[in-house]
Amino acid sequence: MLGPGKADLLEGIREAGSIAAAGRAMSMSYKRAWSLVEEMNAAFGEPLVSSSRGGTRGGGAHLTKTGEAVLSHYRKLEQITRAAGEEQIGAIEDLLGDMSVNE
Repeated sequence: MLGPGKADLLEGIREAGSIAAAGRAMSMSYKRAWSLVEEMNAAFGEPLVSSSRGGTRGGGAHLTKTGEAVLSHYRKLEQITRAAGEEQIGAIEDLLGDMSVNE
């Protein structure tokens, strides 16, 4: 229902005021971004994103009150998880290969 990519998309929509712009910033097609928004809106009791079509007024999108709350709770959960798993995350990072080889 919600993971790091969807949370990043919500954050992008909040910052850009647009589903298309948030998707572009993540190298994602508008169709994919819109599909993810529809999935999130359907999964929760209330929509997370509200949007209006373009036209003379330009349209746009914004997070609803529920969307803001879900994003806030998710980011807090990430912080808690990172803090609790710091030792294990470090151990995994120590086992990673040289990432510069792929550049």
